[in-house]
Amino acid sequence: MMEKERAESGLEVTVEELGDISLIGLSGEVDVYTAPKLKDAINSLVEKGRYHIVVDLEKVVFLDSTGLGVLVGGLKKVKSHRGELGIICNQERILRVFRITGLTKVFPVYRTREELPAKEREKQDAG
Repeated sequence: MMEKERAESGLEVTVEELGDISLIGLSGEVDVYTAPKLKDAINSLVEKGRYHIVVDLEKVVFLDSTGLGVLVGGLKKVKSHRGELGIICNQERILRVFRITGLTKVFPVYRTREELPAKEREKQDAG
């Protein structure tokens, strides 16, 4: 299942189901104007009982504090259901924001989509 929505202000949001994981793909800018689209996508998944979410930031060109706030809010929401919210990011300038704010210690960070299943297998093997 794949849904696609385009915000007038430059953020494309896609949602894809990969087994137990819901993958939110973002393309464009995540700022004060577009962050509500991301928040809506996360809230919609949580309402459907999807608590294992990964947000793909590979095609994000800009992420501000509002976007970070939405991600932290989403993390709190899924954690309250024993879920997890991770990010996919290979862009050093975006990862730097996560490092500076200490959020790399809070969010699972994957470098690529291909890394996702391997990380999930490691968790299952360890548990």
